[in-house]
Amino acid sequence: MSGNRALHRMWEVQGNVKQGQRHIYAQRNFFVDEDSWMINLADHYDGRGTLWRVGEGHLAHNYVEKLPGYAIETLYDLLAGRYIALGMYTEEVSAPQYDFVPSYNQFTPAALRAAGVR
Repeated sequence: MSGNRALHRMWEVQGNVKQGQRHIYAQRNFFVDEDSWMINLADHYDGRGTLWRVGEGHLAHNYVEKLPGYAIETLYDLLAGRYIALGMYTEEVSAPQYDFVPSYNQFTPAALRAAGVR
């Protein structure tokens, strides 16, 4: 682009670990796209307040289903110097299915344990 950059509204949502509780992240900041309400960027801070990980959600519009989605998601570990890229549907056997209707029983703790890989 040559100088004509349109501003795009984002919402920042900050989450802090509740007093007296423990969590891997002491604070997370999410930057949410106002048009899609999807997270574009997430900052993850450790217990010392150091920026530890940064997540990116690269949005793409699905014109067939008429909804936004992630083309790829990346998570960078700044302290370890590594990253992971997820959700590259071009590498999958089939595209995401949107007509799936799950039952409540598929989300019980027992069902989730049974679906896990050990």
